[in-house]
Amino acid sequence: MIASTPTPPYYAVIFTSTRTGNDKGYSEVAEHMLTLAAEQDGFLGVESARQDLGITVSYWRDEASIRAWKENAEHAVAREKGRKFWYDAFKVRVAKVERDYGFERKP
Repeated sequence: MIASTPTPPYYAVIFTSTRTGNDKGYSEVAEHMLTLAAEQDGFLGVESARQDLGITVSYWRDEASIRAWKENAEHAVAREKGRKFWYDAFKVRVAKVERDYGFERKP
């Protein structure tokens, strides 16, 4: 689903990853992280896709919101589990969204 975001500017955190073959506990933690992120002040939405390469883009009001999410204790534990068990590699990019536009077919 395409996230509904406000009028720019706002921020995008782009998390790109490749996974190990170990899926034990991954789905539960990933689901919990999405729920927890959505509860954070400044969270605007998320979009995610995975095949061989996973890409998750979360949208945030400002850089302070992004820093607060990074400092969240449960998120820190999940990141360490990811490094240890679930990811072969990942990259995080933070970008300021200055404009957006789109199309939606109406039924």
